[in-house]
Amino acid sequence: MEKNQLILSVKDLNIKFNLRGKVLHAIRGIDLDIYHGEVLAIVGESGSGKSVFTKSFMGLLDANGSITSGTIDYYGADDGKPIRLSDLKKEKDWLKVRGHEIAMIMQDPMTSLNPLKTIGDQIMEAVELHQHLKGKAAREKTLEYLRDVGIADPEVRFAQYPHEFSGGMRQRVVIAIAVACNPQILICDEPTTALDVTIQAQILQLLKEMQVKYNLTIVLITHDLGVVAGAADDILVMYAGRPVERASIDDVFQHPSMPYTMGLLGAVPKPHIAASQRLVPIQGNPPSLVDIPKGCPFSPRCPLATPECSLSEPNLEVVDANSGHLASCRRLQEIIDKNMKYTDVFPVPDLLPADWADVPRDQRPVTLEVDHLVKHFPLTGGGMFRRTIGQVAAVDDVTFKIRQGETLALVGESGSGKSTTLMEIMNLMKPEDGRIVVLGHDLAELKKKAERKALRKDLQIIFQDPMSSLDPRMPIYDVLAEPLKVHKWSKEKINRRIGELMELVGLNPDYVDRFPAQFSGGQRQRISIARALATDPKVLLLDEPIASLDVSIQAGIINLLEDLQAKLKISYLFVAHDLAVIRHISDRVAVMYLGQVVELGETEDVFTHPRHPYTQALLSAIPVPDPVVERTRQRIILKGDLPSPSEKHPGCRFASRCPVKLRLTPEQQKMCETKRPVLTSDDQIATEFACHFPLDVNDESAPF
Repeated sequence: MEKNQLILSVKDLNIKFNLRGKVLHAIRGIDLDIYHGEVLAIVGESGSGKSVFTKSFMGLLDANGSITSGTIDYYGADDGKPIRLSDLKKEKDWLKVRGHEIAMIMQDPMTSLNPLKTIGDQIMEAVELHQHLKGKAAREKTLEYLRDVGIADPEVRFAQYPHEFSGGMRQRVVIAIAVACNPQILICDEPTTALDVTIQAQILQLLKEMQVKYNLTIVLITHDLGVVAGAADDILVMYAGRPVERASIDDVFQHPSMPYTMGLLGAVPKPHIAASQRLVPIQGNPPSLVDIPKGCPFSPRCPLATPECSLSEPNLEVVDANSGHLASCRRLQEIIDKNMKYTDVFPVPDLLPADWADVPRDQRPVTLEVDHLVKHFPLTGGGMFRRTIGQVAAVDDVTFKIRQGETLALVGESGSGKSTTLMEIMNLMKPEDGRIVVLGHDLAELKKKAERKALRKDLQIIFQDPMSSLDPRMPIYDVLAEPLKVHKWSKEKINRRIGELMELVGLNPDYVDRFPAQFSGGQRQRISIARALATDPKVLLLDEPIASLDVSIQAGIINLLEDLQAKLKISYLFVAHDLAVIRHISDRVAVMYLGQVVELGETEDVFTHPRHPYTQALLSAIPVPDPVVERTRQRIILKGDLPSPSEKHPGCRFASRCPVKLRLTPEQQKMCETKRPVLTSDDQIATEFACHFPLDVNDESAPF
């Protein structure tokens, strides 16, 4: 099929789900044409209908879901005849479409792979079914696909099982299975959400290569506008089951014309520039698709809303006839005439003044000190009588300090030891080796349980998933009161404190009799923050506190954390894989790799002048929400996955993946492989780094 030919056409599509007597209108009147060879990105908050819409292309709606009206026509079939997908009812008819015509990659590869079958057998099954190859020919074709997606040693990997692969490698295998079906359209549903930034860069690069090699049309579902900026040709923005804006990638980023799109762009941290202003959260929550309000569904959250907006729902209108830019808003012409930006529509919140912020860092007291921390876990083997056969160096010689009112971010790939470091601090026990000092108290010197209990109220933690932190059977009042009761607060004092906490995190105090399930994800995270603040702690540990939130909700949580720090002078130890968020919120950054801190310094210094090659690779992999910037960036794609922390590394642990090492002399390479580097600094910049051959601060290949 030739490029730019119509391959899929959707006309006035409506999809509903029956939910215990209620009707949920998941998709409401979508019109969309997709052309061969393009990459279309579909973006929007959770519940906007992105996944339901694309699943309808493959007949994968749940049993209680159905297409009530409209058509989906597919024009890419081998015989050239269009197929009306919306009319297919029988499974045998859908089997002719799924895989061979339209394939899908899910967010979590483990839900797509059979844990009981080898990787080779699963790819070969697709080859046999869709390419009609058998025996040796099918095996050779399978090995070819493994090489195409960058799996090293395909002959060995062929016979391995999914649990023997890392997350990034499993996603590569799923891509191989999808491509082996010889599809015309490849739907990618959040294919990089659960991956580290370095692995995400590899997968996005792989998708680009697969699109070119196999002449694919790609539909990319994502909430990450940085991914969209670098990967897509066109964008469809969805809200409450309908498109609200459709345009080319450049038009949407340079001239967004729907207030919702503007809000999404304003809520995204910009990793390529220093944080000069606060993020712009979209207030409120998306409407229920069971009871959609009359008029524009976005009007209750829209700063530009007028009484007329609640009368009827606007249709998509032309913004630019030449580019095909469409948007849905009653005040569209005013937005176009005034060339409004998101800062003109959404008020940018002011940062709360902090009277302590002018005090130099070195004059503030140290609230948390970690000195040469070590934590190893035994690795056991054998049958009935287990024995220790090695150890996993989860944390191996980690050192940093946090001062009052400061945010230190721990960054690095999964398995680098970030969360283990947090857990060692929270134990309030003498570490395996090294030293932990909390508010001047050396944990090795705490002998009594009462001493640890007294210190516990000054050290709290917030986890990634608020539902794992909140008892679903307890009303919010009891959730917040529990830590206060442990510390023997009076009932009157508890009542007063709970009201203060709800107001502090921006929730209505009248909601304390509700249960966690009655709140949205962002509200539940605010409740988790309120519980952590209940005892007025001085140090707060945050383990991926925004990873599971939509970008619009994420912005509100980040702003809240900044406000709380300004009000309460709290110190944060912040763990996150989103480096754009890290640049926005942190004062200092510690980059971890295989249990070690390999770079430590001021956030701006680390982002603009990285000294360690691993830091440079991490930063280069960050997707930037600006298509113009993305086209000019050079990424450093690290080869392979993070080595196992159970392996012994006499020298630099990054040596096996280091791009700088390849340019060194044999003598210098031997030094990297045999001598372990320690944190040090030089006269170029105050940043500390653990590298024998650090990057120069004037290195032209710096990511930002």
